[in-house]
Amino acid sequence: MGQSPDSSTVNEINSVGMPFLQGNAEFGDKHPSPKYSCIRPPRVGETGATLISVRAPVGQTNIADRDYCIGRGLAAVRAHEYGPALCRAIMAHKAGTLKKVSQGTTFEAISRDDLLSLQVPRIPNAEANLIESVLDILDTQIQKTEALIAKLEKIKEGLLHDLLTRGIDHNGQLRPTPEQAPELYKESVLGLIPREWKVCTTGEISQSIVPGRDKPKLSDHGIPWITISDLNKDRVNKSTLGLYVDERQIRTSMIRTIPAGSVIMSCVGEFGITSIAECESIINQQLHCFVVDSGVDADWLMYSLRQKKNTIDRSATQTTIKYLNKTGCESIELPTPPFAEQQAIMGQVSPLAKRIEEEKKYSEKLAKTQNGLMDDLLTGRIRVPPLLKDAV
Repeated sequence: MGQSPDSSTVNEINSVGMPFLQGNAEFGDKHPSPKYSCIRPPRVGETGATLISVRAPVGQTNIADRDYCIGRGLAAVRAHEYGPALCRAIMAHKAGTLKKVSQGTTFEAISRDDLLSLQVPRIPNAEANLIESVLDILDTQIQKTEALIAKLEKIKEGLLHDLLTRGIDHNGQLRPTPEQAPELYKESVLGLIPREWKVCTTGEISQSIVPGRDKPKLSDHGIPWITISDLNKDRVNKSTLGLYVDERQIRTSMIRTIPAGSVIMSCVGEFGITSIAECESIINQQLHCFVVDSGVDADWLMYSLRQKKNTIDRSATQTTIKYLNKTGCESIELPTPPFAEQQAIMGQVSPLAKRIEEEKKYSEKLAKTQNGLMDDLLTGRIRVPPLLKDAV
Protein backbone atom coordinates (compact mmCIF):
# COMPACT_ATOMS: atom_id res chain seq x y z
CA MET A 1 0.00 0.00 0.00
CA GLY A 2 1.18 3.51 -0.74
CA GLN A 3 2.02 6.23 1.75
CA SER A 4 2.02 10.00 1.27
CA PRO A 5 5.53 11.46 1.32
CA ASP A 6 6.48 14.63 3.18
CA SER A 7 5.39 17.54 0.96
CA SER A 8 8.85 19.10 1.29
CA THR A 9 10.30 16.13 -0.64
CA VAL A 10 7.93 16.47 -3.62
CA ASN A 11 8.94 18.48 -6.71
CA GLU A 12 8.03 18.88 -10.35
CA ILE A 13 8.71 15.78 -12.44
CA ASN A 14 11.78 17.27 -14.14
CA SER A 15 13.46 17.75 -10.77
CA VAL A 16 15.56 15.15 -8.96
CA GLY A 17 14.01 12.11 -7.33
CA MET A 18 11.73 9.20 -8.20
CA PRO A 19 8.51 9.78 -10.18
CA PHE A 20 5.62 10.20 -7.72
CA LEU A 21 1.97 9.16 -8.09
CA GLN A 22 -0.50 10.18 -5.39
CA GLY A 23 -3.45 8.38 -7.00
CA ASN A 24 -4.89 7.38 -10.36
CA ALA A 25 -5.19 10.93 -11.75
CA GLU A 26 -2.06 10.39 -13.85
CA PHE A 27 -3.00 6.93 -15.12
CA GLY A 28 -2.84 6.39 -18.87
CA ASP A 29 -4.17 3.59 -21.05
CA LYS A 30 -1.39 1.29 -19.84
CA HIS A 31 1.33 3.30 -18.05
CA PRO A 32 1.15 6.46 -15.89
CA SER A 33 2.33 9.93 -16.91
CA PRO A 34 3.67 11.43 -13.65
CA LYS A 35 3.73 15.17 -12.95
CA TYR A 36 5.81 15.09 -9.75
CA SER A 37 8.87 13.42 -8.28
CA CYS A 38 9.93 12.61 -4.71
CA ILE A 39 13.47 12.64 -3.30
CA ARG A 40 12.65 10.38 -0.30
CA PRO A 41 9.93 7.92 -1.36
CA PRO A 42 8.35 6.11 1.63
CA ARG A 43 6.67 3.46 -0.58
CA VAL A 44 7.78 2.23 -4.00
CA GLY A 45 5.84 0.44 -6.72
CA GLU A 46 8.50 -1.48 -8.60
CA THR A 47 8.85 -1.79 -12.36
CA GLY A 48 6.34 -4.30 -13.74
CA ALA A 49 3.98 -4.09 -10.76
CA THR A 50 0.26 -3.53 -11.20
CA LEU A 51 -0.68 -0.14 -9.79
CA ILE A 52 -4.24 -0.21 -8.49
CA SER A 53 -6.36 2.64 -7.14
CA VAL A 54 -7.43 1.93 -3.54
CA ARG A 55 -9.39 5.16 -3.10
CA ALA A 56 -12.27 6.55 -5.12
CA PRO A 57 -12.52 5.47 -7.83
CA VAL A 58 -11.41 2.05 -6.53
CA GLY A 59 -10.11 -0.58 -8.95
CA GLN A 60 -8.53 1.38 -11.79
CA THR A 61 -5.21 -0.13 -12.90
CA ASN A 62 -1.95 0.65 -14.71
CA ILE A 63 1.38 -1.11 -15.11
CA ALA A 64 4.50 0.51 -13.63
CA ASP A 65 6.91 1.05 -16.54
CA ARG A 66 9.56 2.13 -13.98
CA ASP A 67 9.89 2.45 -10.23
CA TYR A 68 7.35 4.89 -8.74
CA CYS A 69 6.88 6.48 -5.36
CA ILE A 70 3.21 5.73 -4.64
CA GLY A 71 0.91 7.76 -2.40
CA ARG A 72 -2.03 6.72 -0.24
CA GLY A 73 -4.38 6.42 -3.20
CA LEU A 74 -2.49 3.51 -4.75
CA ALA A 75 -1.20 0.02 -4.05
CA ALA A 76 1.35 -1.98 -6.02
CA VAL A 77 0.75 -5.69 -6.67
CA ARG A 78 3.30 -8.14 -8.06
CA ALA A 79 2.42 -11.73 -8.96
CA HIS A 80 4.99 -14.42 -8.16
CA GLU A 81 4.11 -16.57 -11.17
CA TYR A 82 2.41 -14.24 -13.68
CA GLY A 83 3.75 -11.52 -15.94
CA PRO A 84 2.72 -7.82 -15.68
CA ALA A 85 -0.03 -7.97 -18.31
CA LEU A 86 -1.76 -11.00 -16.78
CA CYS A 87 -1.40 -9.66 -13.24
CA ARG A 88 -3.04 -6.41 -14.30
CA ALA A 89 -5.81 -8.28 -16.14
CA ILE A 90 -6.57 -10.33 -13.02
CA MET A 91 -6.71 -7.21 -10.81
CA ALA A 92 -8.87 -5.36 -13.33
CA HIS A 93 -11.17 -8.39 -13.54
CA LYS A 94 -11.58 -8.25 -9.74
CA ALA A 95 -12.24 -4.49 -9.69
CA GLY A 96 -15.99 -5.06 -9.29
CA THR A 97 -15.39 -7.12 -6.14
CA LEU A 98 -13.14 -4.41 -4.71
CA LYS A 99 -15.71 -1.70 -5.44
CA LYS A 100 -18.39 -3.66 -3.57
CA VAL A 101 -16.06 -3.88 -0.56
CA SER A 102 -15.30 -0.15 -0.74
CA GLN A 103 -18.99 0.79 -0.72
CA GLY A 104 -19.29 -0.45 2.84
CA THR A 105 -17.03 2.36 4.10
CA THR A 106 -17.78 6.04 4.79
CA PHE A 107 -15.13 7.08 2.27
CA GLU A 108 -14.83 4.84 -0.79
CA ALA A 109 -11.57 3.00 -0.16
CA ILE A 110 -10.10 -0.45 0.41
CA SER A 111 -7.44 -1.59 2.89
CA ARG A 112 -4.36 -3.78 2.63
CA ASP A 113 -6.34 -6.66 4.16
CA ASP A 114 -9.01 -6.24 1.47
CA LEU A 115 -6.36 -6.69 -1.21
CA LEU A 116 -4.67 -9.62 0.51
CA SER A 117 -7.97 -11.45 1.00
CA LEU A 118 -8.97 -11.07 -2.64
CA GLN A 119 -9.48 -14.48 -4.25
CA VAL A 120 -7.80 -14.78 -7.66
CA PRO A 121 -7.56 -17.70 -10.10
CA ARG A 122 -4.62 -20.11 -9.95
CA ILE A 123 -3.66 -20.67 -13.59
CA PRO A 124 -1.21 -23.40 -14.70
CA ASN A 125 2.10 -21.87 -15.83
CA ALA A 126 1.87 -22.99 -19.46
CA GLU A 127 -1.67 -21.65 -19.79
CA ALA A 128 -0.76 -18.42 -17.99
CA ASN A 129 2.06 -17.82 -20.47
CA LEU A 130 -0.34 -18.27 -23.37
CA ILE A 131 -2.86 -15.85 -21.85
CA GLU A 132 -0.03 -13.35 -21.30
CA SER A 133 0.86 -13.65 -24.99
CA VAL A 134 -2.75 -13.03 -26.05
CA LEU A 135 -2.88 -9.97 -23.77
CA ASP A 136 0.38 -8.58 -25.14
CA ILE A 137 -0.86 -8.95 -28.73
CA LEU A 138 -4.12 -7.15 -27.99
CA ASP A 139 -2.39 -4.47 -25.90
CA THR A 140 0.10 -3.81 -28.69
CA GLN A 141 -2.65 -3.49 -31.29
CA ILE A 142 -4.69 -1.16 -29.06
CA GLN A 143 -1.63 1.02 -28.40
CA LYS A 144 -0.81 1.21 -32.11
CA THR A 145 -4.40 2.21 -32.90
CA GLU A 146 -4.44 4.86 -30.14
CA ALA A 147 -1.11 6.24 -31.40
CA LEU A 148 -2.52 6.44 -34.93
CA ILE A 149 -5.63 8.24 -33.66
CA ALA A 150 -3.46 10.77 -31.79
CA LYS A 151 -1.38 11.37 -34.94
CA LEU A 152 -4.50 11.83 -37.11
CA GLU A 153 -6.01 14.22 -34.54
CA LYS A 154 -2.86 16.37 -34.70
CA ILE A 155 -3.02 16.42 -38.49
CA LYS A 156 -6.70 17.34 -38.37
CA GLU A 157 -6.06 20.12 -35.84
CA GLY A 158 -3.39 21.71 -38.04
CA LEU A 159 -5.50 21.33 -41.18
CA LEU A 160 -8.52 22.94 -39.51
CA HIS A 161 -6.47 25.91 -38.32
CA ASP A 162 -5.27 26.57 -41.86
CA LEU A 163 -8.64 25.99 -43.53
CA LEU A 164 -10.62 28.13 -41.06
CA THR A 165 -8.23 31.08 -41.36
CA ARG A 166 -7.15 30.85 -45.02
CA GLY A 167 -9.87 28.83 -46.73
CA ILE A 168 -9.97 27.30 -50.20
CA ASP A 169 -9.27 29.30 -53.37
CA HIS A 170 -11.07 28.99 -56.74
CA ASN A 171 -8.69 26.19 -57.77
CA GLY A 172 -9.70 24.08 -54.77
CA GLN A 173 -6.34 24.67 -53.05
CA LEU A 174 -5.49 26.09 -49.64
CA ARG A 175 -4.91 29.83 -50.03
CA PRO A 176 -1.35 31.10 -49.64
CA THR A 177 -0.60 32.76 -46.31
CA PRO A 178 -1.00 36.55 -45.91
CA GLU A 179 2.78 36.82 -46.02
CA GLN A 180 2.91 34.96 -49.33
CA ALA A 181 -0.04 36.77 -50.96
CA PRO A 182 -1.16 39.86 -48.97
CA GLU A 183 -3.44 40.96 -51.83
CA LEU A 184 -5.75 38.01 -51.07
CA TYR A 185 -6.57 39.31 -47.58
CA LYS A 186 -8.22 42.28 -45.89
CA GLU A 187 -8.24 43.77 -42.40
CA SER A 188 -11.17 43.01 -40.10
CA VAL A 189 -12.04 43.21 -36.40
CA LEU A 190 -10.64 39.65 -36.19
CA GLY A 191 -7.44 40.48 -38.02
CA LEU A 192 -6.59 39.51 -41.59
CA ILE A 193 -9.21 37.39 -43.36
CA PRO A 194 -9.62 36.39 -47.04
CA ARG A 195 -11.18 39.18 -49.13
CA GLU A 196 -14.27 37.12 -49.99
CA TRP A 197 -15.07 36.50 -46.31
CA LYS A 198 -17.15 38.50 -43.84
CA VAL A 199 -17.16 38.72 -40.06
CA CYS A 200 -20.53 37.49 -38.79
CA THR A 201 -21.90 36.80 -35.35
CA THR A 202 -23.48 33.46 -34.52
CA GLY A 203 -26.77 35.31 -34.08
CA GLU A 204 -26.60 36.53 -37.69
CA ILE A 205 -25.96 33.11 -39.24
CA SER A 206 -28.12 30.88 -37.01
CA GLN A 207 -31.21 30.83 -34.83
CA SER A 208 -30.69 30.24 -31.11
CA ILE A 209 -32.64 27.85 -28.95
CA VAL A 210 -32.10 27.79 -25.20
CA PRO A 211 -33.36 25.12 -22.80
CA GLY A 212 -36.88 25.55 -21.50
CA ARG A 213 -37.43 26.83 -17.98
CA ASP A 214 -38.97 23.59 -16.74
CA LYS A 215 -36.63 20.78 -15.72
CA PRO A 216 -37.95 17.55 -17.21
CA LYS A 217 -38.35 14.21 -15.51
CA LEU A 218 -36.17 11.68 -17.30
CA SER A 219 -37.27 8.24 -18.44
CA ASP A 220 -36.14 5.39 -20.69
CA HIS A 221 -38.20 6.42 -23.71
CA GLY A 222 -39.26 9.53 -25.62
CA ILE A 223 -37.15 12.44 -26.94
CA PRO A 224 -33.37 12.06 -26.30
CA TRP A 225 -31.91 14.19 -23.46
CA ILE A 226 -28.46 15.67 -24.19
CA THR A 227 -25.92 16.85 -21.59
CA ILE A 228 -22.39 18.20 -21.94
CA SER A 229 -20.91 14.73 -21.38
CA ASP A 230 -22.62 13.56 -24.59
CA LEU A 231 -20.66 16.04 -26.75
CA ASN A 232 -17.59 13.82 -27.00
CA LYS A 233 -17.96 13.15 -30.72
CA ASP A 234 -18.79 15.15 -33.83
CA ARG A 235 -22.26 13.61 -33.87
CA VAL A 236 -24.82 12.93 -31.14
CA ASN A 237 -27.34 10.27 -32.14
CA LYS A 238 -30.00 8.29 -30.36
CA SER A 239 -27.86 5.16 -30.17
CA THR A 240 -25.28 6.94 -27.98
CA LEU A 241 -27.79 8.40 -25.51
CA GLY A 242 -29.43 6.67 -22.59
CA LEU A 243 -31.83 9.22 -21.08
CA TYR A 244 -35.07 10.53 -22.56
CA VAL A 245 -38.00 12.85 -21.88
CA ASP A 246 -41.54 11.54 -22.30
CA GLU A 247 -43.28 13.43 -25.11
CA ARG A 248 -46.34 14.06 -22.92
CA GLN A 249 -44.21 16.32 -20.69
CA ILE A 250 -43.27 18.49 -23.65
CA ARG A 251 -46.90 19.18 -24.54
CA THR A 252 -47.73 20.32 -21.00
CA SER A 253 -44.60 22.29 -20.00
CA MET A 254 -42.03 24.91 -21.06
CA ILE A 255 -39.60 22.24 -22.28
CA ARG A 256 -38.24 22.99 -25.77
CA THR A 257 -36.94 20.58 -28.38
CA ILE A 258 -34.18 21.22 -30.92
CA PRO A 259 -34.35 19.95 -34.53
CA ALA A 260 -32.03 17.39 -36.09
CA GLY A 261 -28.96 19.04 -37.62
CA SER A 262 -28.60 21.63 -34.85
CA VAL A 263 -25.15 22.59 -33.57
CA ILE A 264 -24.91 22.24 -29.79
CA MET A 265 -22.32 24.12 -27.70
CA SER A 266 -21.41 24.06 -24.02
CA CYS A 267 -22.06 27.46 -22.43
CA VAL A 268 -21.22 26.78 -18.75
CA GLY A 269 -17.79 26.03 -17.25
CA GLU A 270 -15.79 24.74 -20.21
CA PHE A 271 -16.62 26.38 -23.54
CA GLY A 272 -16.18 25.37 -27.15
CA ILE A 273 -17.31 21.76 -26.69
CA THR A 274 -19.56 21.27 -29.71
CA SER A 275 -21.39 18.56 -31.58
CA ILE A 276 -24.25 18.13 -34.03
CA ALA A 277 -27.54 16.53 -33.01
CA GLU A 278 -28.61 13.93 -35.56
CA CYS A 279 -32.12 13.64 -34.14
CA GLU A 280 -34.74 15.81 -32.49
CA SER A 281 -33.50 16.29 -28.92
CA ILE A 282 -33.76 18.23 -25.67
CA ILE A 283 -30.71 19.96 -24.17
CA ASN A 284 -29.98 20.70 -20.54
CA GLN A 285 -29.15 24.08 -18.96
CA GLN A 286 -25.40 23.82 -19.69
CA LEU A 287 -25.93 23.85 -23.45
CA HIS A 288 -26.94 26.25 -26.21
CA CYS A 289 -28.34 25.32 -29.61
CA PHE A 290 -27.64 26.97 -32.98
CA VAL A 291 -30.11 26.09 -35.76
CA VAL A 292 -28.51 26.78 -39.13
CA ASP A 293 -30.32 27.67 -42.33
CA SER A 294 -29.57 26.54 -45.89
CA GLY A 295 -26.79 29.13 -46.21
CA VAL A 296 -24.59 27.78 -43.39
CA ASP A 297 -22.80 24.45 -43.21
CA ALA A 298 -23.39 22.89 -39.75
CA ASP A 299 -20.00 21.13 -39.70
CA TRP A 300 -18.22 24.37 -40.57
CA LEU A 301 -20.01 26.14 -37.69
CA MET A 302 -19.18 23.30 -35.26
CA TYR A 303 -15.46 23.40 -36.07
CA SER A 304 -15.37 27.20 -36.14
CA LEU A 305 -16.81 27.36 -32.61
CA ARG A 306 -14.18 24.88 -31.41
CA GLN A 307 -11.48 27.14 -32.83
CA LYS A 308 -12.92 30.08 -30.82
CA LYS A 309 -12.75 28.24 -27.49
CA ASN A 310 -10.23 30.59 -25.85
CA THR A 311 -11.98 33.72 -27.13
CA ILE A 312 -15.33 32.49 -25.83
CA ASP A 313 -13.78 31.69 -22.46
CA ARG A 314 -12.41 35.24 -22.11
CA SER A 315 -15.81 36.78 -22.88
CA ALA A 316 -17.74 34.62 -20.42
CA THR A 317 -19.40 36.06 -17.32
CA GLN A 318 -17.58 35.05 -14.15
CA THR A 319 -19.61 34.31 -11.02
CA THR A 320 -19.24 31.11 -9.01
CA ILE A 321 -18.83 29.44 -12.38
CA LYS A 322 -18.23 30.90 -15.84
CA TYR A 323 -21.20 31.02 -18.19
CA LEU A 324 -22.48 32.58 -21.42
CA ASN A 325 -26.08 33.75 -21.56
CA LYS A 326 -28.17 33.77 -24.76
CA THR A 327 -26.84 37.18 -25.79
CA GLY A 328 -23.27 36.06 -25.25
CA CYS A 329 -23.81 32.91 -27.30
CA GLU A 330 -25.32 34.93 -30.15
CA SER A 331 -22.47 37.49 -30.11
CA ILE A 332 -19.57 35.17 -31.00
CA GLU A 333 -17.79 36.64 -34.03
CA LEU A 334 -16.60 34.25 -36.73
CA PRO A 335 -14.63 34.78 -39.96
CA THR A 336 -17.30 33.53 -42.37
CA PRO A 337 -16.65 32.26 -45.92
CA PRO A 338 -19.38 32.03 -48.59
CA PHE A 339 -21.49 28.88 -48.27
CA ALA A 340 -19.81 27.15 -51.24
CA GLU A 341 -16.41 27.68 -49.65
CA GLN A 342 -17.67 26.41 -46.29
CA GLN A 343 -18.64 23.20 -48.06
CA ALA A 344 -15.28 23.04 -49.85
CA ILE A 345 -13.48 23.42 -46.51
CA MET A 346 -15.51 20.59 -45.01
CA GLY A 347 -14.79 18.50 -48.09
CA GLN A 348 -11.12 18.65 -47.10
CA VAL A 349 -11.81 17.80 -43.44
CA SER A 350 -14.54 15.16 -43.71
CA PRO A 351 -12.41 12.25 -45.02
CA LEU A 352 -9.91 12.74 -42.20
CA ALA A 353 -12.67 13.04 -39.58
CA LYS A 354 -14.29 9.87 -40.95
CA ARG A 355 -10.96 8.00 -40.76
CA ILE A 356 -10.51 9.07 -37.12
CA GLU A 357 -14.01 7.87 -36.21
CA GLU A 358 -13.36 4.53 -37.90
CA GLU A 359 -10.12 4.08 -35.96
CA LYS A 360 -11.88 5.00 -32.70
CA LYS A 361 -14.58 2.40 -33.36
CA TYR A 362 -11.87 -0.16 -34.13
CA SER A 363 -10.09 0.70 -30.87
CA GLU A 364 -13.36 0.35 -28.93
CA LYS A 365 -13.99 -3.00 -30.63
CA LEU A 366 -10.51 -4.22 -29.65
CA ALA A 367 -11.07 -3.14 -26.04
CA LYS A 368 -14.44 -4.92 -25.89
CA THR A 369 -12.88 -8.02 -27.43
CA GLN A 370 -10.09 -7.93 -24.87
CA ASN A 371 -12.48 -7.48 -21.93
CA GLY A 372 -14.78 -10.25 -23.13
CA LEU A 373 -11.94 -12.64 -23.85
CA MET A 374 -10.29 -11.98 -20.49
CA ASP A 375 -13.56 -12.60 -18.70
CA ASP A 376 -13.83 -15.99 -20.44
CA LEU A 377 -10.18 -16.94 -19.92
CA LEU A 378 -9.86 -15.79 -16.30
CA THR A 379 -13.03 -17.59 -15.24
CA GLY A 380 -12.04 -20.77 -17.08
CA ARG A 381 -15.16 -20.73 -19.27
CA ILE A 382 -12.76 -20.94 -22.21
CA ARG A 383 -9.38 -22.65 -21.87
CA VAL A 384 -6.47 -21.37 -23.94
CA PRO A 385 -5.01 -24.67 -25.24
CA PRO A 386 -8.32 -25.79 -26.86
CA LEU A 387 -8.83 -22.26 -28.17
CA LEU A 388 -5.44 -22.30 -29.88
CA LYS A 389 -5.99 -25.85 -31.15
CA ASP A 390 -9.26 -24.78 -32.81
CA ALA A 391 -7.49 -21.80 -34.40
CA VAL A 392 -4.81 -23.97 -36.06
